[in-house]
Amino acid sequence: MAGEHEIEALMDTAMKSLRELVDVNTIIGDIIESNDGVTVIPVSRVCCGFLAGGGECGKSKDTPPFVGGSGAGISVQPVGFLVIANEQVRLIPVCGATPLDKAIEAVPIIAEQVQNIIDKKNRE
Repeated sequence: MAGEHEIEALMDTAMKSLRELVDVNTIIGDIIESNDGVTVIPVSRVCCGFLAGGGECGKSKDTPPFVGGSGAGISVQPVGFLVIANEQVRLIPVCGATPLDKAIEAVPIIAEQVQNIIDKKNRE
């Protein structure tokens, strides 16, 4: 059916536009390095929504005209900053800590512990 093909093209165009807007650089920002060896990395939370629809209208049964539309919404909220200084990594939240913020804050600590375990096994 012609309507299926047209809605697929509509959805494909909208999804390509979303991909262009949201990439890893949207979530993990550009690295900022100071002269005294401190590195700061901005971290954001990105939420996306997508909607598409369409249908055939008109009186012609052979090739009814296609009517459709699509839309998308993106929300980018700063979560905090990863600060790397003196061989330590900390997450400084932008606002009050939520369970997700606490989980994100734990990631560098866990990564460091895993790295220490790997290094220890490699030395053995």
